[in-house]
Amino acid sequence: TSTPLVPASELSQDEVITLCAELIRFDTSNPTSDERACADWVAGRLAEAGIESELVESAPGRANVIARIAGADPERGALLVHGHLDVVPADASEWQVPPFSGEIRDGYLWGRGAIDMKDTVAVMIATARHFARTGTRPSRDLVLAFLADEEAGGKFGAHWLVEHRPDLFAGVTEAIGEGGGFSFAIDGTRRLYPIENAQRGMAWMELTATGRAGHGSSPNDENAVTDLAESLARIGRETFPIRLIEPVRALLEEAARLYGVEFDEDDIEGSLERLGPVSDFMQVVLRNSANPTMFDAGYQTNVIPGKATARVDGRFLPGHEQELIDT
Repeated sequence: TSTPLVPASELSQDEVITLCAELIRFDTSNPTSDERACADWVAGRLAEAGIESELVESAPGRANVIARIAGADPERGALLVHGHLDVVPADASEWQVPPFSGEIRDGYLWGRGAIDMKDTVAVMIATARHFARTGTRPSRDLVLAFLADEEAGGKFGAHWLVEHRPDLFAGVTEAIGEGGGFSFAIDGTRRLYPIENAQRGMAWMELTATGRAGHGSSPNDENAVTDLAESLARIGRETFPIRLIEPVRALLEEAARLYGVEFDEDDIEGSLERLGPVSDFMQVVLRNSANPTMFDAGYQTNVIPGKATARVDGRFLPGHEQELIDT
């Protein structure tokens, strides 16, 4: 039989904070670092509590840790709980505290990954250790996955594991990962928990402009840098039209009903204003978007390069990928 779960409030907050701070101190910036040292540490913290895990490298240094906690009923579908160990890079000059210090200041834990998502990884580890210490047995198998490479698309993490080690996820019927759980107060007694369905797809693009190379002191009306910069400015300032897909329509209609306000499909902006805090959350699921994020050209100030390249992070609503590409 399963063991009644101890309320989360009785888990050690101090342990979660300590674990998170130590996780932050591993520089797992993607793509400039790897996850191996952090993955070894995670496996060690699980082993301390008697929890076996498997460390799987998809490439040198690109490490994933998988652990399975046996449930009382092996016939029930297993639940996968997954988090990623990598973080996006951090420029220390832009931080009030060193980004990989795990410093506690003014009542907050600071560092790259404190929110995305070493905080959740720390909760996963602390909960697993708590289960082991107290003999808590969940009603179904729990598969804990600590993954590599989420920030760059999962090539060395989730994608690789699904293709090469599907055995690690045998019996899994549901999964809980990053995101979700955000809620909004409707009134003093009720909260709204939005459920997202097929939010947006990802279309990362590389743009290349070619021109006439030359000396920086000479006029040049075929400057690749100028041409690409002008294009990027237009892309970055483009506001795509609202496209109300059915899952979003259902969410807005239900939110409006719960808040007791009118939902007018012909006046989406006005309807969002009436929904208060929900409106900020909804902006990203109403339109396509495209943001220039990287630019590379040239090798010396007084030389006009013959080529310039840039990267654009495009996101499209289901059914509207071609609209993004055409635009």
